[in-house]
Amino acid sequence: MQNVTVADTPLETSLFHQVRNRHLVRCFGYVGGRWDHAEDGSVFRVTDPSDQGELGEVSCLTEQQSRASIDMAAQAFRAWASLLPQERADFLHKWHALILENKEDLAVIMTREQGKPLSEARGEIDYAASFIQFYAEEAKRPNIESITSHLPDAEMEVWREPLGVAALITPWNFPAAMITRKAAAALAAGCTVLVHPSQETPYSALALAELADQAGLPAGVFNVLPGKAPEIVKPWMEDPRVRVVSFTGSTEVGRLLYRQGADTVKRLVLELGGHAPFIVFADADLDHAVDQAISAKFATSGQDCLGANRFLIERPLYEAFCTAFAARASALSIGPGLEDPDIGPLMNERAVAKQEAQVEDALARGARLLTGGERGPQGVLFYLPTVLADVPSDALIFREETFGPVAALAPFDTEDDALRCANDSEYGLIAYLHTRDPRRIYRASRALQYGMVAVNRTKVTGYPIPFGGVKQSGLGREGARFGLEAFTEIKYVCRDWS
Repeated sequence: MQNVTVADTPLETSLFHQVRNRHLVRCFGYVGGRWDHAEDGSVFRVTDPSDQGELGEVSCLTEQQSRASIDMAAQAFRAWASLLPQERADFLHKWHALILENKEDLAVIMTREQGKPLSEARGEIDYAASFIQFYAEEAKRPNIESITSHLPDAEMEVWREPLGVAALITPWNFPAAMITRKAAAALAAGCTVLVHPSQETPYSALALAELADQAGLPAGVFNVLPGKAPEIVKPWMEDPRVRVVSFTGSTEVGRLLYRQGADTVKRLVLELGGHAPFIVFADADLDHAVDQAISAKFATSGQDCLGANRFLIERPLYEAFCTAFAARASALSIGPGLEDPDIGPLMNERAVAKQEAQVEDALARGARLLTGGERGPQGVLFYLPTVLADVPSDALIFREETFGPVAALAPFDTEDDALRCANDSEYGLIAYLHTRDPRRIYRASRALQYGMVAVNRTKVTGYPIPFGGVKQSGLGREGARFGLEAFTEIKYVCRDWS
């Protein structure tokens, strides 16, 4: 493996010229504490979704390098797990401080490769850093638990121990926070980490690796391998030393990883697709519900697993909500992320084509187009904020995740109708509920088959909450103490002193 210095890296890209700290723009993998190029010299291009301009080329690491990364992480595990929790916490605190110190550069990198508005990118860096700070403290909390013995002359304890090497597979829509939410928990628990970022947003991951290196994390503890998913991930799924896999992405890929992990009986944490209902009852505050609906639909340009897809509005409030919501949506600004608009470009042509297909299908089935419904003049990956009314339940957009700035509205007449429609989905990540009736809040929160319920608000996530869904939306939880426990195993010890 070649140790690559800063001077060896081709940093002269359009991305580099806008980043003050040139060390943050990396184009090689970070494995075993060193910057490593692909053994066969292969690279992949990274483009700016605002204009499809090339940002640079990143090394496409090979399957052989992926297998070698397991060796390095496994070798580093024993020493890392043996550190005092306070010592692991010290490394995490240093990493956290460096991320905040470089916040603006990290936000620019993210906006250039992912497209999200700059203010949202800054918010994501804060969000990403918060997990590291939280788990630095949480690292000190797992304690030996004593059990009242049911056997004579026996003492019983329950220990929590790190699982081993953790493989983290992360998406393009939150290229920093999805890494830190997983990695901080795994590192705090005493695991070593292998990260495979999306090929569309590798720079954010590699910048985090640079700062982890500056924070002094020991070689092999935190590794980032850019490349093609089959070549990077396949060895991780086959090797029994990789004890836990945490994945955020589509339900389809999650199912595949579930099958691949069976042979080595891996622990799996899966945060998969969503299809969130947004339910508004007639007694809700209309203006507040519309404000929250705009946030729930159009944050990250709609490219968010928490994004609301189906808006179910009680009939007495329906037309007023449609009018107000469409007016607000049509007023949203749209443009390149560095201009900090409300809506940026979508990630790729597939994402735009999906919006077009779902809108065309809904209109063919009788839906009304209230605003939008076409690509924007800003470029081929821009899609106008779109609102569809009277969407029938058999429309594609009521069955499939949209992952874009298209909202589908439909009326309902009774509470039972709303809850039945909301639960009529294979997904179960989050549901949004707006009503002033405390009894209805309780009934609906109980009845909704979702891992999270947001009542009269949109923002609910953060480091202290258990993030995750039910049904086809995933397994396990991230964040809170549950996120750390996912990377530990329980050991029961029974002692006899006689």
